[in-house]
Amino acid sequence: MTAGSASRVTAKRARHPGWAAALTGLLALTLAPGATAQTPNTVRVEPDGTVHAPAMTVPVSDMLSPEARAYVAEHLVQMQQPELLAQDNGVPIFMKPYLARQMELFPHERTDTTIAGVHAYDYTPRGGVPASQQDRVLINLHGGGFMGCFPGCAELESIPLTALGGYRVIALDYRQGPEHRFPAASEDVAAVYKELLKTYPARNIGIYGCSAGGMLTGMSVAWFQAHGLPRPGAIGIFCAGATMSSAGFGGDADYFNGPLGDARMPPPWPRPAPVEGSGLPYFAGVDVRDPLVSAASSDDVLRQFPPTLIITGTRGFELSSSVYTHTQLVRLGVEADLHVWEGLFHGFFYNADVPESRQAYDVMLRFFDRHLGR
Repeated sequence: MTAGSASRVTAKRARHPGWAAALTGLLALTLAPGATAQTPNTVRVEPDGTVHAPAMTVPVSDMLSPEARAYVAEHLVQMQQPELLAQDNGVPIFMKPYLARQMELFPHERTDTTIAGVHAYDYTPRGGVPASQQDRVLINLHGGGFMGCFPGCAELESIPLTALGGYRVIALDYRQGPEHRFPAASEDVAAVYKELLKTYPARNIGIYGCSAGGMLTGMSVAWFQAHGLPRPGAIGIFCAGATMSSAGFGGDADYFNGPLGDARMPPPWPRPAPVEGSGLPYFAGVDVRDPLVSAASSDDVLRQFPPTLIITGTRGFELSSSVYTHTQLVRLGVEADLHVWEGLFHGFFYNADVPESRQAYDVMLRFFDRHLGR
């Protein structure tokens, strides 16, 4: 970028003045030589590296498919309508059309069941599990911030993989906050896992989830290690990483991806008061650096991970954690794949009509097919 083009970028007037603290890393690169701290539309950098950026306008990425471009615009508008974020029997209102569409697209059977005392939905392809998948099973850990979204998120994460991949997928209704506290969810996953080990060898069991469920996937592997359980054959940490912060998942994305991905303000800086732990009720009083919560805080825990698939988007507020988790896994010699979708946000693949979502399903299925039972 030339000095002239950088100055033109930073001189744009924003339609959303609340974005002044966002996109710090990116905007630091656009500071024109010779600009002064007194200029209103100039990036200001403090001695400790903290960046204060002016408001700016960010269009939807032109690298997206037409369907995805419309989807991003729709999502950002929806995120500013609180009534659409409310849950109706465990299904966020804005997700209902996505769920109805998946029901049309992906033939499947669902059994309401209980395994090892844990409520679950047991999904299979319509017509039954094919012979090629009879000896393999997936456990889904749904998203929802450890405060709901069962069955909504569980359905959206499970139905495509059972219908397209032929897998039996067991989605767990694990205990959540505010009624329950850590490690209740980890205990539930371990209980179901131990029960499935009576039927499936560990190498044939895959575990995956999005958002809170992606984080819980990593937490569960750490829990298995601490309690002498064998590691599963492969895991998928989607829309998440193996780290946590008081403002999200940690790193730069806590600040610049709230506005870009979900039309919400980044956390204030400096913080109004010292903040420790997580803002999620489920983790009240828990040290977010505990390896049973943030597995990436311990090399000893992380190096024992099974093959791991990480999926995120450049607008996902988990982006930094996803990238960091992958970097640490690779550093420690763990087989790990990272797939980042340009221009897309947290949990983007819930909409099955977007080509990029279908690409994500293909990546998930190829990964589990390659690793389970190997």
